[in-house]
Amino acid sequence: MTTTLAMFPLEMVVFPHERLALHIFEDRYQQLINDCEEKEITFGVPAYINRKMAYGTEVRLEKIEKKYVTGASDVVCRGLRVFKIVDFQATLNDRLYAGAEVTFIENHKDGSLRQKDHFIILVQRLYAVLEVDFPHIAYEEITSYSFAHKLGLSLRQELHLLRMMRESDRYIYLIDHLTVTIPVIEEINRTRQLIELNGHFKNFNPLDFTDYTLGEID
Repeated sequence: MTTTLAMFPLEMVVFPHERLALHIFEDRYQQLINDCEEKEITFGVPAYINRKMAYGTEVRLEKIEKKYVTGASDVVCRGLRVFKIVDFQATLNDRLYAGAEVTFIENHKDGSLRQKDHFIILVQRLYAVLEVDFPHIAYEEITSYSFAHKLGLSLRQELHLLRMMRESDRYIYLIDHLTVTIPVIEEINRTRQLIELNGHFKNFNPLDFTDYTLGEID
């Protein structure tokens, strides 16, 4: 079963529940936003990567923050469901904007609390290493999508995450990514500290050699 959606392709990945702020200035998308406001339709944001697109997220217009005399506007949208494109049309019927036949991908919310807790601990560790404040988000509101744009994922990795149909698989993917990424950042920080100490007197902590063994270091 397919559904017809208006299309707003972007060179980015939008995730479900994500708040998306857009500046609308092209005539076709001004028309789209007007239709969203007047007809209460939703539209799709497919990820446009290397001149290709196949997956995206349905979004709903939540608020028009500002309208300009030129017809442009600043709007806030919210991500809803992930879809796969079946057929794409450069213009949707008599409208200026594009459209597509899509199928929605079922999201299986099968992630465990253990996975969620492990994920949160790793995100907190990443933010601590980067010296960034951890955002105040209620525990029950956190999902595998919550920090997707702020974990050092490439655009292709974000798209790979979007295509996953199970919360448990997304947690596994992100936990693996963070487990590899965090030590690399920690090592970069250590190297930066060594560079900054170059030419300076170093104060080392005294070591206790009363309890030791000889051997190769793993």
